[in-house]
Amino acid sequence: MQSFVPEAEGRLEEWVQERLAQHKNMQSPLRFNRAFGGEEVWLDQYHVATPDGGSLVMYLNVTESHHQEERLRQSQKMEAVGQLTGGVAHDFNNLLAVVMGNAELLARWAVDASEKHRRAIDAIVRASQRGAELTQRLLAFSRKQMLDPEIIDLGTRLPDINAMLRRTLGETIDLKNVLAGNLWHCLVDPGQLENAILNLAINARDAMPRGGRLTIETSNTVLDKDYVAAHSDLDPGEYVMVAVSDSGVGMSADTVEHAFDPFFTTKEIGKGTGLGLSMVFGFAKQSGGHVTIYSEPDVGTTVKLYLPRSIEASEEQKEEPSTLPPPAREETVLVVEDDADVRALTVTLVGSLGYEVLETANGPAALELLEQQPTVDILLTDVVLPHGLSGPEIAQRARKIVPGLKVLFMSGYAESAITHRGELEEGLVFLQKPFGLDDLANKLRTVLDGES
Repeated sequence: MQSFVPEAEGRLEEWVQERLAQHKNMQSPLRFNRAFGGEEVWLDQYHVATPDGGSLVMYLNVTESHHQEERLRQSQKMEAVGQLTGGVAHDFNNLLAVVMGNAELLARWAVDASEKHRRAIDAIVRASQRGAELTQRLLAFSRKQMLDPEIIDLGTRLPDINAMLRRTLGETIDLKNVLAGNLWHCLVDPGQLENAILNLAINARDAMPRGGRLTIETSNTVLDKDYVAAHSDLDPGEYVMVAVSDSGVGMSADTVEHAFDPFFTTKEIGKGTGLGLSMVFGFAKQSGGHVTIYSEPDVGTTVKLYLPRSIEASEEQKEEPSTLPPPAREETVLVVEDDADVRALTVTLVGSLGYEVLETANGPAALELLEQQPTVDILLTDVVLPHGLSGPEIAQRARKIVPGLKVLFMSGYAESAITHRGELEEGLVFLQKPFGLDDLANKLRTVLDGES
């Protein structure tokens, strides 16, 4: 019999005996998988001995607090590593300055030196320059690099960035831009922004050894308090989003978890420093922005940069009238999302709009639920899901069960990257993660009130 406790798999009787032997009042949280949907939950386990020699066992669901602790630990780890790397980089830069400066002096003085000695001096200069580049990236990660921010229109700068990228990426990479109209201005160091996009593009190229599509997309977005509550050092507000998407090999969840760590790399020795994404992370944070990674093995990766919007003084004084989200009309929404944290947030947001909400973690569970409750009005489903059924495939089968069922797709990938990989038909309504309450409300009503 298969156990829903991962640690007990294949050794259930032994595991039970271990639990009985541990007659403690409390032990560390246990990890369980729920029977339906495969969702991972964490439970505190309490043992109370009874007079007859038995044991009363009680469980308390601490999944949310466990996830909050994990996010806090990750934030503290990144902060600690940032302080360490910043200190090392600062001191190491001083050492490099001595090496580089004296090597360049030797190069100038040794005009009559032999070719052998010239090659040695040039090697020292090149090595010190590479060391300086590495320490600059460390300083970027630790948010201690010197920035020279300007108010820029990213839409007008991307053509120049594209020209640089086309020379770097090679002929096997199809570069595509999807630029939003009326893109907001942002306050950012343009040189460091170009470096960040270049680093992301190079990572994307390396993830597509046989070629593929690289998409750079821009849009205006609002990160609300519900989203920023789960992220440190981030304020709610208006941001300019830049997404770099590839159709490459993708990353596992464990790799994504460590992707921003300095010196973490999946490339072969000598083919990567492990500092590219670290630099992007530090640059985004130091600029008052945010960065996220969405990736699936064998599907691809999207990295999103969120840069704070810059508003002129005259616009800051304008007070736009507050708008309420469109109300629900006694409709039922079925949310299909495999990430437990994202699903919980989505269910909460949808419920706060007045909708009845059902939830599942995958396609087979969603179809089974629709068989039992065909009164669902709209399917809100992630595009990339486990268990062999993607969002579009679920929608196709669901409409056979519930004719006329409305569908709203959501994904962490940029919309153009999804559609051009053939996973989502053009013209279907798409909700891009992360989304705020207003965006969710408007998209739900758009689909529910539409004809298709």
